[in-house]
Amino acid sequence: MADPAPAKPMDGTDIDAMAERLRAGDRAALARAITLVESRRQDHQQRAHALLQAVLPDTGKAFRVGITGVPGVGKSTTIDMLGANLTAAGRKVAVLAVDPSSTRSGGSILGDKTRMARLAVDPDAFIRPSPSAGTLGGVAAKTRESMLLCEAAGFDVVLVETVGIGQSETAVSEMVDFFLVLMLPGAGDELQGIKKGILEIADMIAVNKADGEGRKRAEAAAADYRAALNILAPRDPNWTPPVITVSGRANENLDGLWQQIETHREKMTRLGTFQDRRRTQQVSWMWSMLEDRMMASLKNNPATAERLPELEKAVREGKVSASFAVDEISGLMKL
Repeated sequence: MADPAPAKPMDGTDIDAMAERLRAGDRAALARAITLVESRRQDHQQRAHALLQAVLPDTGKAFRVGITGVPGVGKSTTIDMLGANLTAAGRKVAVLAVDPSSTRSGGSILGDKTRMARLAVDPDAFIRPSPSAGTLGGVAAKTRESMLLCEAAGFDVVLVETVGIGQSETAVSEMVDFFLVLMLPGAGDELQGIKKGILEIADMIAVNKADGEGRKRAEAAAADYRAALNILAPRDPNWTPPVITVSGRANENLDGLWQQIETHREKMTRLGTFQDRRRTQQVSWMWSMLEDRMMASLKNNPATAERLPELEKAVREGKVSASFAVDEISGLMKL
C-alpha cells in the first residue's frame, strides 16, 4: 500500500487528524495508533478509546484469519508465502504476530519481520509484532483493537499468528472469522500429540511441509486427522473442517488453502452465521474488557490494596479459605 503524501505532524493528541490519516492508509499513523492502544498509560488509553470510536464505522470489512501451530511447524514461512500470494492477487494484508514477551522486561522479541522477508518489503502488507505481556495464552491484550485499526487503514485481510502455546489458540479463535491449525507431518504419534481442544475449535487443519520426502508422511498424518475429526462434533454444524496438506516453503497448495477459507466465508455468510459469530465475539470482547477493568480497579483500590497481600498469604498458608477471602474482598469493594 503506497503511503499518501505526508500530512501535518501528528503528536498523538489530535484524534481527528490521526483518524483521517489512518483512513488514508498512512502506515506511520497505523503503527502509531497501535502503539497508542497498546500503551498502559491512562491518558493514552483514553485517547485510544476515542480513536477506536472515531474509526469504528470504517471497520469490519476485512476477513480475519487466526493461524496457530506448535513452534517449528512453519507458521511464519507459511504466512509469508500466503500473504505474498494474496497481495499479488490484489489484496491488502496485515499480519498481527503475537510475540513471546521477555519475562524480565516485558518487551517483544520482534523477530517476525525477519522471518517474513517477502511481506516485510511488500507495499501492500503490514506486519506488527506485539508483545504478549503475559496475557492469557500469550495473546496480546490489544490484538482486537489492533485488528480494527488495520481494517480502518484499508487492509482487507488480517492474519493473526499465535505463539502456539498455552490457551492462545482458544483466545485467538474467539476473535477471528476462520481458525487455521498448522500441523507437522511424521512428528511421532500425531493423534497422541494433538490436543482434543484444538480439533474442536479448528475450522481447517493443514499439515505443513508436505514436499519432498515429507509428502508421504504429511498425507498419512492428514488421514489420521480426518479420522479423528469424524468422531468429534464440529464447531459449526454447517461446516466440516477440511484437512489438507501444504508446503509453505515450496508454496504448494496455498491457493487451495485460501480457496477453502473463501468457501467457508461464502457459506457462513449465506447461512447468516458469519455475522452471528462476529456479534457474539463483540459481546464476549465487552465482557472480557469489563473483567480486566474490574480486576485492575480491585488491585488499585485503596480499600483492598493493603488487605489483599495479607489475605493471599493467609490462603496460601491454609489459615483462611479461598471463599472466605473472596467474601471479604467483595465486602471491601462493596460488590
